[in-house]
Amino acid sequence: MSYKEQIDLNRIPCHVAIIMDGNGRWAKQRGRERSYGHQVGAETVHIIAEEAAKLGVEYLTLYTFSTENWGRPAEEVTALMGLLFESIEEETFMKNNIRFRVIGDTDKLPDYVRGRLNACIAHTADNTGMNLVLALSYSSRWEITEAAKKMAMAVQSGDLNPEEIDSEVFSGYLATNFMPDPDLLIRTGGELRLSNYLLWQCAYSELYFCDTYWPDFREEAFFKAISVFQKRERRFGKTSEQIS
Repeated sequence: MSYKEQIDLNRIPCHVAIIMDGNGRWAKQRGRERSYGHQVGAETVHIIAEEAAKLGVEYLTLYTFSTENWGRPAEEVTALMGLLFESIEEETFMKNNIRFRVIGDTDKLPDYVRGRLNACIAHTADNTGMNLVLALSYSSRWEITEAAKKMAMAVQSGDLNPEEIDSEVFSGYLATNFMPDPDLLIRTGGELRLSNYLLWQCAYSELYFCDTYWPDFREEAFFKAISVFQKRERRFGKTSEQIS
């Protein structure tokens, strides 16, 4: 039985977040430049996005470029920005009724990339299917710091009472305030860390790590992650008896 056949369509995770790791190592194993791995990885994005939309995932958030990635060699960053510009296919989003969104410090992106992103966001705004969210120039520490600044300004202006601040209010100041926390976080490539990704939001997410490099993470690998997720018991601090 395939992993897809094992999936209970009535228990699909609402929000799946993915750390797409291993593009460069995948390419080096094949004697190619790292940029080639990113190109094939971009193809995987479209495949997984389509499958997630078909399954009924409501939010798919992909860690595409971190704030730390700006420190990579200039030629690799330039190649990544060009690939990002070329790989945004509005046709795919429209065909699958996908709404495109972005979180992160996008002011740092080149103008031509930011223009392409904004155009795609606008053109897909009325789509009612899955939300595909790219985390671009993003890190949790950046996001949490920015949220703290906004809250401090709101307190200073009298729009926010410090006594009213709780986890729900704080979440409202985060870049992810329009979507629920991830039910499932997937990381490919064999590394066992979160790498500054959705740290606040993943407090109770189910974590799934696999050795498969992102370019090889195709349909069946994704279905396996969903199947494993569905076999877990999510207690959120309670006992098994309480949730049953």
